[in-house]
Amino acid sequence: YCSRKLSSKVEKAPTTMMNADMDAVEAENQVELEEKTRLINQVLELQHTLEDLSARVDAVKEENLKLKSENQVLGQYIENLMSASSVFQTTDTKSKRK
Repeated sequence: YCSRKLSSKVEKAPTTMMNADMDAVEAENQVELEEKTRLINQVLELQHTLEDLSARVDAVKEENLKLKSENQVLGQYIENLMSASSVFQTTDTKSKRK
């Protein structure tokens, strides 16, 4: 009886160790899976942020081109006004002295 009981304990020990090892591996796999999930979510969030920033850059470029064009029109308009106005005409001091 004693040897049968001892033999039974010895046979159960590897199984218990195997189960403990499997539990440890499962726990480690779970931690790795959670870390991968967290990293994937972080990458997706960064991708969305990059898309938003890219769209904003495109909008700013478009606005910049529009403003440059408006500035050119205004500059030409001011130049035309100045050339038409006698206040901004250059005076020839030599001809006035004669």
